[in-house]
This record gives sequence, C-alpha cells and structure tokens, in this order.
Amino acid sequence: MKIRTSVLVATAATASLLLTGCSTAESPADSSAEGSGPAADGVLPLAAAFYPLQFVAERVGGDQVSVLPLTAPGVEPHDLELSPSVVRELQDAELVLYLSEFQPAVDDAVETTGVRAFDAHHIVEEHEAAHEDEAHDDEEEEAHEEDDDGHDHSAGDPHFWLDPALLAEYAHEVSVELSGVDPDNAEAYAANAEELETELLALDQSFTDALSQCERSDIFVSHEAFGFLTERFGLEQHGLSGLDPDAEPSPARVREVRDEVQATGATTVYSESLVDAAAIEALAADAGVQTAVLDPVEGVSGDDDYIDVMTRNLDALRAGLGCN
Repeated sequence: MKIRTSVLVATAATASLLLTGCSTAESPADSSAEGSGPAADGVLPLAAAFYPLQFVAERVGGDQVSVLPLTAPGVEPHDLELSPSVVRELQDAELVLYLSEFQPAVDDAVETTGVRAFDAHHIVEEHEAAHEDEAHDDEEEEAHEEDDDGHDHSAGDPHFWLDPALLAEYAHEVSVELSGVDPDNAEAYAANAEELETELLALDQSFTDALSQCERSDIFVSHEAFGFLTERFGLEQHGLSGLDPDAEPSPARVREVRDEVQATGATTVYSESLVDAAAIEALAADAGVQTAVLDPVEGVSGDDDYIDVMTRNLDALRAGLGCN
C-alpha cells in the first residue's frame, strides 16, 4: 500500500465546489481571462497539481509568481483529494498547471471552477503517437510491443517528466503560457525558461553519457512508472505491477520477475520513495540481490529539487547496472 496522507474530503465537498464557483461577483472564467495579469501585490498567483509541475512553475515564474502546490510534499499524487478550502485557493489562481487523467480530484476542480488551466497531457499523447508510429515502422518492435511480457514502454504512462528533455520542452511551453497571462513579464519568463532548459538538457546529457557503457540494461521496479526514462536512455523496465502502484503483484508475476532478475544477472531491484517497499524487498531476498531507491519524482521533500532527485536516480542506476 502507498503512503496516504491526503486530506479527506467531506461529502459536502462537491456542493462547496459549486458554491465557491458562484459566490464571487466575478466568475472564474472571467477572473482567468487571458492577459488578466498579476494580483494587486504584483505577484502572479499560480497553482501546480504536483511536484514536477510545481518545480517548473517556480523556476520559470521566478520572483514574478507565487505557486500554490496542490499536492503536499511526501503525498502520493495519484490519491490526492482536495478539501473545499484548497479548491477556493485554487480558484484564485490566474493559472493552474496540471496533467489531466492523472489526478481526478484536480480534473474535477479545474472543470468545476472554470479557472484558466494549462494541461500537460498533450506531451504524453504526442509521445505515445510518435512511439506508435515507430512501432509500425519496425516489425520487430511491433512484435515486441504486442508481447504480454509485463514490460512497459511508456504507452499510457503519464510520467513524462522522467525524460529531462521532455521536461525542458514543457518548461518552454509554460513560459509561453505565463507570458500570455502576464505579458509585462514575458521577457523574464523566457529568460528563466531558457536557464532551466539548459540545466535540464545538461542533466539529460549526464544520463546519456553515464548509461552508455553498462554491463546490464534491465531495471526491476515496483511498478512501471519509468517508461519515459527507460525509453529515453535505452533501458528496459520490468515491474512487479503495471502503471497502478496500488496493484498487488500475483505470485506468478513475482516468480516471473525473480526468474528475469536471475537470468539477466541483475544485482539490484528498485523500490520507490512513496510506495510500500515490502513486495520489492521480498523479491530481492528471494532472488538474492540488493535493493536501491529509484524515485519517480512525484513528490519531493526537504531541500531537494527535481535535479537533486534525478541525480540520485542516475547514481542508483549506474551502481545497479554496472556502468563505467
């Protein structure tokens, strides 16, 4: 089971959403109109659905924005529920950054309040479409995709931010969106985005270089959240469960993954920071290998940021894969 610290929502939450959406003199749609600009204190109020989007919002927005994180540090974002008070705060945002179909509570709040929102889901869709085209062009790849082997190659996987180059692309898009809301600070947003893109592309290159000469390329994980990362850097993921981190692996699946661990000569299997590690630890004990953490960077605590966590991920992969 995941760590669950989400705020429980009372039955009246839906009614409260509707009331908050109608209680102001200006409707949410009116208050989020393009070019509405910063609040009276000169700072643009934003909301971000979960950590990677918050990271981009804070870095691209800089001193010109304040960011309301909808998912608290250490909370598993898939299970997020929003209290009426948080929804009221969200309604005051000039822009909400979110990923549709990832957090139903956020989807509902965006739809109910009518707040201006920027959906990152198109990045996932475009990636899936490109991947499908490549599979159709390559008969061997297409056959591999059709294998019911439990492997995931990011089809249906929302974790696009685990590809640093895609997150750099997203940062640019956020700067364009912010400039539409607050054109007076467009130059600052563009400069901030360019700086972040440079850092993310440098991180991407670090992964490429470090993972180019490894003894192994198979990684064994709790659930298949790493399709974007493995596809980007030429790795193969094997998950005890699929995209749902709550799913309990069957005994047959555990035996299958154990056999794959032994067949590939893997020395390490990977747990996650916000998912119970019991199943992966049992697998490690059964297969006679060690465990390490591979973080899907869905929630970050303390002084860490995205680049810190991804750098630790790289170190864990290098050690586990026997990279030079």
